[in-house]
Amino acid sequence: MILERTMSDGFLTNTYLVADGPDGSAVLIDAGGGLEPLLETIERERLTLVSVLLTHHHGDHVSDLDTVLARFPGTPVLIHANERALVSQATGEIVPGEPISVGGLRIDALHTPGHTSGMVSLLVSDGSEQILFTGDTLFKGSVGGVRGPDHTSYADIKSSIMDTLLTLPPETPIHPGHTEPTTVGAELESNRFVRVWRGLDPEGSQPCTALGEPATLVLLGDDYDGGHKAWIRWPDGSDDIVPGSRVETAS
Repeated sequence: MILERTMSDGFLTNTYLVADGPDGSAVLIDAGGGLEPLLETIERERLTLVSVLLTHHHGDHVSDLDTVLARFPGTPVLIHANERALVSQATGEIVPGEPISVGGLRIDALHTPGHTSGMVSLLVSDGSEQILFTGDTLFKGSVGGVRGPDHTSYADIKSSIMDTLLTLPPETPIHPGHTEPTTVGAELESNRFVRVWRGLDPEGSQPCTALGEPATLVLLGDDYDGGHKAWIRWPDGSDDIVPGSRVETAS
């Protein structure tokens, strides 16, 4: 299997090239900035670009779609049905439960809503190894937020992570939508959000102001960009994941 990554400046968005081998078939997973090295690999390795698979529609994950399509005209662009209307270049749909064959690769789409309603994670297998691409649902040491365009809920993203992604074998490599890779086992043991969800660490109870409203700070965790992501609880008992920069506590 060929696996290469580029990471854009600014948003630190990952785009991945996955292929079954030289002279074989390939897909791009997302299309953020800085794709030129991946496009050069496609040409150098004489790969056939079968499709672009989008984990979700946010701008930092689709900004270079036109560049890809200019180099490889007619390449299908697939995304979950919930978000197809939000990407003008989309030509088809990723259907969870319907495997995608790419040469010698099998790609299983896992519906992992929360960050967006149509977020998909992609499990790629060549028969001897499998690799998980999690989009903006799960990062190394952090989790996705549920305050962006087309978000769903805290309950959704927790279930997507705990009931879908982290039920895979612990050795499964995770390649997230931003910054560095990790594994299922590493996130089960060291991701602070996951540790609380597993009952390994306690919830916090510090009063705070979140998004300008009174709340309880359950956890101020790390985020992929060096900042923080906050799990907060509103007065009605509902939970939320918000940017840490939008949370204030008494000094």
